[in-house]
Amino acid sequence: MALINHVLAAVFGMGSWIAINGLWVELPLIVPEIPEGWYLPSYLTIIIQFANVGPLFVTLMHKFSPRKLNESGVIYGIVCLGIVACFLLPFFWKVTSVFAGGLHSTALLVLAFFLSLVDCTSSVTFLPFMTHLQPKYLTSYFIGEGLSGLVPGLVALGQGVGVVKCVNATTNATGSVPWNSTEGDSTSYSIVAHYQPANFPPEVFFFFLSGVMAMCLVAFILLNCLPQSHHQRATSTYVKQTETANEGAELSKTEVAEQRPMISSPDSQQEARVKAISRTGKHSRSEMVLIFLILGWVNALTNAVLPSVQSYSCLPYGNLAYHLSAALGAMANPLACFIAMIYPNRSLRLMGFLTLAGTGVGSYIMSMAALSPCPWLAQTQIGSALIVLSWILFVGTLSYVKVMIGIILRDEGHSALIWCGAMVQLGSMLGALTMFPLVSIYNLFRSGDPCNTKCPL
Repeated sequence: MALINHVLAAVFGMGSWIAINGLWVELPLIVPEIPEGWYLPSYLTIIIQFANVGPLFVTLMHKFSPRKLNESGVIYGIVCLGIVACFLLPFFWKVTSVFAGGLHSTALLVLAFFLSLVDCTSSVTFLPFMTHLQPKYLTSYFIGEGLSGLVPGLVALGQGVGVVKCVNATTNATGSVPWNSTEGDSTSYSIVAHYQPANFPPEVFFFFLSGVMAMCLVAFILLNCLPQSHHQRATSTYVKQTETANEGAELSKTEVAEQRPMISSPDSQQEARVKAISRTGKHSRSEMVLIFLILGWVNALTNAVLPSVQSYSCLPYGNLAYHLSAALGAMANPLACFIAMIYPNRSLRLMGFLTLAGTGVGSYIMSMAALSPCPWLAQTQIGSALIVLSWILFVGTLSYVKVMIGIILRDEGHSALIWCGAMVQLGSMLGALTMFPLVSIYNLFRSGDPCNTKCPL
């Protein structure tokens, strides 16, 4: 039963961000069909920030009216909303309407908002729910959260998203014409990038996302309702209170209120003693502030700052380097979570070292993006290997840091994980709002033509 619960926790975690991640990887097939074109990523960035109204509401409710918020009910609501929104995407993503004096993909943008609302709110509901289960299942949840980026990426690779072929063409005053056309002396020959058609359309991909969200709902129902899952739940506060009373001590009302959401069937008195020792009080206030600051910084880098410049940092080294960076970088996330499952660690020194190391690697990636379209060692195998390795190390080290923080805050209780989710969203929002004007307004990053850019060696 423990293995089944590990799988269920991973499937549950996979539903946390798979909808928006899936929408992002499908952009190369979506943008040629809609009026926004490649401005769509900018629209999505802003829409995701508006969707933070969801986690803000949940956090405020937990702060001021914790007894009125039904955590399981919120999870049921947002997962069902995600299923419906993903299911409607295949039918309406091409529908356009006139708005603010221009033609826009209104249905796509509205559905994208609901998907963002689901995924953003999951940060402050899914993680706190995991306190109802034993701590060992939290790492399985993080593995699933990592798979929410890897799985749609692998499906998109099988779909053939973003595959570019360089073809010969002739250009004249009217534009490009086939390479074997005869136009006289005014024509010139050039090589242009041509995106290959997908192996299956976006509609099939969106149905796939809806199916994964349905699996997430089933996993949550089983974790929340099955009697077999109840045996795998965390030890109840009632046992702790009983043991404390027997020893003549008094448990404060604050601690009782904090632990009440975790009430479930006790496994053993020995486990209760172990948990009572390992819970709150291990870290000072200054250490907790440092942990939350690191959490915000790491999520700003991994969820917003570096992903916004991934194409600029990788494409100068070729399409293969870009696809390997995206795929292997996504694989590094669940791999780091799996390592954390085998070798859990709560050392603040190790956390600080890994954060500095990941930030250093991220600085190299950002430097290569700033130098695009001709970064160091462009169009060389060494440069390609370095940028792919950098993305793997960057994602892997900071993913391990996030799991470390999750383990520490799991020991601190239910409220700590709610604030953990809020800080994840805050860091991601600040990172996105910082990068949006730099990339989309001031155009500080330049992309090169994958077929024509020539850089000096």
